[in-house]
Amino acid sequence: MADAYDNALAETTIGLYKAECIADASPFRKGPLRTVSDIEEATSAWVHWYNTGRLMHRLGRIPPAEYGAKYYAEHRADQPVAHK
Repeated sequence: MADAYDNALAETTIGLYKAECIADASPFRKGPLRTVSDIEEATSAWVHWYNTGRLMHRLGRIPPAEYGAKYYAEHRADQPVAHK
């Protein structure tokens, strides 16, 4: 069952996408967005930056990809899983 925060998270992400990727002054645009391909290229660049370059405060001011790599390095697959 969903809760009220599901919509808030989606709206926040869409707001960031519109402000950082689709806006006229966006560094991810190579000119006017005239075709679906233009939007796809800008979106792909934004998603890559969002995951590998954007500093996330809640992750300790590091990008999500760096946080994930650090997490998985600390929680290796060969460690046993605790069972209750």
